[in-house]
Amino acid sequence: MIVKTKNYRLEKSAYIKMALKAVLRQQWWVSLFFIAICLNYVWAPSIWWFIGAVIGGLLYLLFWWVQFYGVTQLDQGKMLFERFSYEISSQQIVMKLNPREGMPLKWDQIKRAQVGKDYMVLFVNKAQIIHWPFKIFNTDNERKFVQSILKTRGLIK
Repeated sequence: MIVKTKNYRLEKSAYIKMALKAVLRQQWWVSLFFIAICLNYVWAPSIWWFIGAVIGGLLYLLFWWVQFYGVTQLDQGKMLFERFSYEISSQQIVMKLNPREGMPLKWDQIKRAQVGKDYMVLFVNKAQIIHWPFKIFNTDNERKFVQSILKTRGLIK
């Protein structure tokens, strides 16, 4: 079965928000450094431990935000924000700009996937994300078929 979707374009602000949230979820352990710096207050009471931890946390967030914002501005990243229709089968995903131009993407290139209440997100790497809101699928059965492919490939649990 081949699922053909409607045209969809990922907005740049939505991309930045999703990518930043995904990195923070993936690198949750960085928050342990924040807590460790704050706990230094126990041995040497000073408000500067908290100020330093907050500044470090903000710099960490700023670093990743700049990385993802930069992807939206570079020529190499422009491809992520084109209007695509997708042809999804159990072998590959074809990202189509128009009926004649398309780019195949094998399922092996997808690192992981996430299913929300009204969307699916495929992570190719930290900077490349494919976002599919459920509204781009023509029927509910197509959406369920794609979710079953993601489950059989082990991309979602």
